[in-house]
Amino acid sequence: MKHQQQRMSCGALLLLALCLQVHAAEPTVSEPPASTADEARISRVAQGLSTRVVVKDSPNRKMAIAERMAFHQVPAVSIAVIDHGQVAWARAYGVLDAASQRPATTTTLFQAASVSKAVSAIGALRLVERGKLSLDGAANRQLSAWQIPGNAFTAGHEVSLRMLLNHSAGLSVHGFDGYETGQKIPTLPQVLDGLPPANSAPVRVEAVPGSAWRYSGGGFSVVQLMMSEASQQPFEQYMQAAVLSPLGMAHSTFAQSLPPGWRELAATGHSADGTAVKGGWHVYPESAAAGLWTTPTDLARVITEVQRAEAGQSNKLLSRGMASTMLTRGLGEYGLGFFVENLGQTTSFSHSGGTEGFRSQVYGYTRSGQGAVVMTNGANGAALIDEVLCSIAAEYGWPEFQVTEKLAAKPDAAANKAVAGSYQLLAKPAQVIAEGEHLYFQSDLFGPKRMELFPESKTAYFMTAQDMSIRFELTGDGTAAGFSLIRGANSYSGTKQK
Repeated sequence: MKHQQQRMSCGALLLLALCLQVHAAEPTVSEPPASTADEARISRVAQGLSTRVVVKDSPNRKMAIAERMAFHQVPAVSIAVIDHGQVAWARAYGVLDAASQRPATTTTLFQAASVSKAVSAIGALRLVERGKLSLDGAANRQLSAWQIPGNAFTAGHEVSLRMLLNHSAGLSVHGFDGYETGQKIPTLPQVLDGLPPANSAPVRVEAVPGSAWRYSGGGFSVVQLMMSEASQQPFEQYMQAAVLSPLGMAHSTFAQSLPPGWRELAATGHSADGTAVKGGWHVYPESAAAGLWTTPTDLARVITEVQRAEAGQSNKLLSRGMASTMLTRGLGEYGLGFFVENLGQTTSFSHSGGTEGFRSQVYGYTRSGQGAVVMTNGANGAALIDEVLCSIAAEYGWPEFQVTEKLAAKPDAAANKAVAGSYQLLAKPAQVIAEGEHLYFQSDLFGPKRMELFPESKTAYFMTAQDMSIRFELTGDGTAAGFSLIRGANSYSGTKQK
């Protein structure tokens, strides 16, 4: 799980001034000039950001990208929009580094983070179609240098490549922290066994394979080894030859160390408080899970190729049948490398990602030929990305990212005071802060910023910064003993701390 207005730090004020300068001038662009019609749409997208939930009849519901970058303390955002099966336009806003103020361009490199999994899955499925790997059958029979250790969970249940790509193999290690530049980097077997200098736990089976959906970056590290052994090439070389080069992704690499000349094109990652990540970024030897450096325009080529393959218009990378398999849900809401949502007339396929100081999102639709890629160099980038996608969706008539209006009741300072206090949520501290007729919620689970709570009743509140609501449980004296935080179909309990 990863704001409303609060007093800005000096760094945030500096970033606000910088972003306002970027907004006032045309962003640096390396794409061909857009048509007059596209320029108008670009302007409406840049001026039309919105949270998913808004207060009914509230003013200023549409926000400019520059002000939201400043609010979220995200120095740069780069966007590519897909329409009618091709990149309609690309724009970059802000700076590579808040300190140097070097302008971002559409060829600025960002870490794709877990979006790497979708690209890696395409590479794995290419090996399946070439007969070098099998989707089904024991993954261990396709591994030689390392084996998935057996245990009680695997007795009579083998882990397959299909399960690994679907996150249903029961493997551990949700994600990776990466390594500061200059730190010793572990080999892939050391990562898989959690041996020094690896900073992650061993990748092990912790549930019966095929029994449940369980997101596992560790599982994609097993896939990485399978792909390297099957192709008889280092992973990054295979992916370059099999996926990146055929798609013309000239500004993309899975190399752990950026090639000479590429470092100056790379954005610096920034923490939630807007400070630069030490060394600029972390290194991820777990390349298949998190190691891709790329641009939105390059990732848009992946989206459009999947769209064409699914429609039977291209077999450059995958056959129509394999593309369909990739975009068919297994367990959970996941296919093979993408989150998948069947919307009737179209299917959406997407993936988000987050590494130290970077957040990214790819989104595509079958049949309609629509989609977008948004990449940022800030730890608070996920919220900004969501607001950008709401604006794109409104401009291009997407079936998702619709903005919901909610009616707020009259504020009640006494009711706010009764529920304010310190809470524990998912073993992390959370605060509910009353300031007269305003009530705020803050939890590091959702970032450092406070999010305003709008009343529906004396015990029920909703947020606009995130599509979440809170229901407080009152004691006999009218004070809160705890709350239920509701997000989608899930509910999480918060307990009042004394």
